[in-house]
Amino acid sequence: MGLIVKTRVGKKNVLYIPKSIAEAVGLRKGSVVKLRVKGYRVIMEVVPDPFDLALRYPKFAKVSFEEFEKESEEMQREFFEE
Repeated sequence: MGLIVKTRVGKKNVLYIPKSIAEAVGLRKGSVVKLRVKGYRVIMEVVPDPFDLALRYPKFAKVSFEEFEKESEEMQREFFEE
């Protein structure tokens, strides 16, 4: 099994995440997490930030500015016409 650390729940059900756990999963201030209950377990998953992914990882698609602009205009038309 991986890293295991005990912690306590504080006032207003605040859960302190130890630094070692936060670093292991890439949790930072402002990170979004998804909580799920399974039996008597609370499972927490870090939700990847799309902007962080775009900046930190290799690009896999190539889109010209013109293609991006055209798609953006079409989506805006659809959004505002409804």
